[in-house]
Amino acid sequence: MHAIQVAEPGGTEALAWTEVDDPVAGVGTLVVELAAAGVNYIDTYHRSGLYPVPLPFVVGVEGAGVVVEVGAEVDGFAVGDEVAWTSNLGSYAERVVVAARNAVRLPDGVSSDLGAAVMLQGLTAHFLACSTFPLEPGHRCLIHAGAGGVGLLLIQIAKMRGAEVFTTVGTAEKGELAAAAGADHVINYREEDFGDAVERIAGARPLDVIYDGVGADTFDRGLEVLRPRGMMATFGNASGPVPPLAPLRLSTGGSLFLTRPTLADHTATRDEFERRAEDLFAWLAAGDLDVRIGARFPLADARSAHEALQGRSTTGKVLLIP
Repeated sequence: MHAIQVAEPGGTEALAWTEVDDPVAGVGTLVVELAAAGVNYIDTYHRSGLYPVPLPFVVGVEGAGVVVEVGAEVDGFAVGDEVAWTSNLGSYAERVVVAARNAVRLPDGVSSDLGAAVMLQGLTAHFLACSTFPLEPGHRCLIHAGAGGVGLLLIQIAKMRGAEVFTTVGTAEKGELAAAAGADHVINYREEDFGDAVERIAGARPLDVIYDGVGADTFDRGLEVLRPRGMMATFGNASGPVPPLAPLRLSTGGSLFLTRPTLADHTATRDEFERRAEDLFAWLAAGDLDVRIGARFPLADARSAHEALQGRSTTGKVLLIP
């Protein structure tokens, strides 16, 4: 079988379509025939070496497919089950060894493509809006990259929870997608400083929380438009990692809160993982949550998928199809 492997960290040229041994299920794991793999920014961090992993490695942490082998000490899964998973390195492969604790069975009506599209970004949006800063009616939040995979889902969950949503986008087309997802105020950051736009709409320092997956380019300006005791939740590095910050900066900004949350810490137990996934599937079934699949690429052409994602030319979810 084949997989996308990285032998040395680097740019997209490091992604190699490589013949590898067929996997075998071990204790606590499944072997899954891949139907779709999700493409995420964390994949680019692994590829580049920003987040180091042992070399060589197969890229990808998210996907969906059909179980073809069940390992020892695994309960609740059987050969033939359609499953989706996240937080499982090695997912850009025709067959994937998946830790059973990281997988869920797909309910009726949820396709493999949809399952692969919603796990990592949907669970991320869920913990941000429901746990990191639990939104309530009357809260004002800013969501950067509102037409991205996390952004579109986070806008919808924020509106379900009653928040007033500001969001940033880079094109008019992306702005239309963010508005259709429910954003109250869409700001094109290429045309206007996002901080100026927020304060023009809502007054000085109006935001309760900023959900920032962009990183270096937006972090400092964001701190300036948070209310006293507001929260900056920086959860991604699309423009590069945020430089080190002196705690005194938070004090002078009005006793601000800063957090760098991760999905792993918000799905640390099986119960929490299942609860968040069940919420997502229930919202999908009820029609309350729409998942946009913006692009599909052949698994063998993962390079093009990474180039599109990092070039900010994509909207919604990007999938790799074997």
